[in-house]
Amino acid sequence: MKKSVSYVVFILAVIFIVLGVYRDEVVELFTKAIYICLECVGIG
Repeated sequence: MKKSVSYVVFILAVIFIVLGVYRDEVVELFTKAIYICLECVGIG
């Protein structure tokens, strides 16, 4: 039972990652990550 749940969660994660890449959200994700890192360091 636990194996089947983990497989379903894994498949859903892969589907959501593919959908995000398909919708060109990768650039937005990296841009937000860079701004968050710069704010944590105190530069931005």
